[in-house]
Amino acid sequence: MIHHWLLRFLLVCAIFALLGAAGSIQPASAAQKIAISFAGVNPRQTPLWIAQEQGLFAKHGVEADVVFIRTGPIQVAAVSSGATQVAYSGPASILGASSAGTDLRMIASFTNKLTYTMVARPEIKKAEELRGKRFGVQAIGGSVWMGAVLGLEHLGLEQRRDNISILNIGDQTVLVQAMESGTIDATALDGVFSRRLKQKGFTVLAELAETRIPYVSNVIVGTRGFFQQQPEAAENLLKGLVESLAFILAPANKAVVVGTIMKRLKIADAVVAEQGYRDLVQIIDQKPYVSLDGIKNIQRLMKIQNPVIGTVKVEDLIDNRPLRKLEDSGFLQRTYAAYGINK
Repeated sequence: MIHHWLLRFLLVCAIFALLGAAGSIQPASAAQKIAISFAGVNPRQTPLWIAQEQGLFAKHGVEADVVFIRTGPIQVAAVSSGATQVAYSGPASILGASSAGTDLRMIASFTNKLTYTMVARPEIKKAEELRGKRFGVQAIGGSVWMGAVLGLEHLGLEQRRDNISILNIGDQTVLVQAMESGTIDATALDGVFSRRLKQKGFTVLAELAETRIPYVSNVIVGTRGFFQQQPEAAENLLKGLVESLAFILAPANKAVVVGTIMKRLKIADAVVAEQGYRDLVQIIDQKPYVSLDGIKNIQRLMKIQNPVIGTVKVEDLIDNRPLRKLEDSGFLQRTYAAYGINK
């Protein structure tokens, strides 16, 4: 956990980094200004990017300023202070902040199962050969770490018992480089990144998307106060994101979505980006309710390092009412139908 003084320092850095982007919440009669942060650089961020690039937030009355903040704890600190109104963040940071008393609510999640690929160096052929080896992750407590631990469980391994060293290396582009250089022996990657290693003869130990392990990658989160005071903002934000899902799923928009993935992930190879697009289409939940089982799985892992997180009532962190209202009104059905998507 980040100490309070460090959290305040990081928050100040985040606020300066935003360069005034957040602004104040506007009256209901005007377009609602919402600063939304994201921290990941992977295809799962695509719904947010598409909603921004295609003007879908604006279409539904939201003036969205989408900003990159490097880590989840700073994202949550920015939301808690009002520097940003919403974060597209991993649940680990949310559970950590909630255990310290921050009143947050999650209102949507677009992927509710584990989707990483477990990849090892070419000389490692079987899962049991990971014993005593180095496993790279982005950060202890982060999404890749969660995927790694759950993936190891699936393979019948346990970090301490099997003497597996889990190392903080960097984001997934850095993890790929570390695998190629031999700095680490294994890692967990999204398909768009693991495919490059597969092509070079690295060993795939497990495709975790096939396991259907309950998990939540990213959620839309804000403070309870913000969602209570600005219920229309939450609904309109979700309208833009649901339409973004429909846009992504519509085959006619494939080239646009692939182009966004190439640009955002700095991928020059269109074939690799297209595989990332295919992976994304397969994992999107058209009804993006937050999975309680997925959040509980994350809590189970986190409380090993921080027992206080085990006291958080995760049911209280999930607010599916804004999305339920949209579904009951027929908005989801109409939106997908307009893009030719059969739900």
